[in-house]
Amino acid sequence: MAHRYELSEKDIDSVIRYLELTDPENATPEKAIELLENLQAGTHMLAHDNPVLLERLYQELQQSQLGRTKH
Repeated sequence: MAHRYELSEKDIDSVIRYLELTDPENATPEKAIELLENLQAGTHMLAHDNPVLLERLYQELQQSQLGRTKH
């Protein structure tokens, strides 16, 4: 069985900080949860509709993270 992502306070707080920078009027826990749930649903749909694209995005994310750790 696949691991199901569950929202955490840390994730919600991170999104609130992001929203404070990009969309202060919507920097609320409710909006953060809504954004995280929409991202989760979108990723799930992408896994079914275009798994090749999802794999490419994942690989790009890994490369991006590797680049940050080299500095």
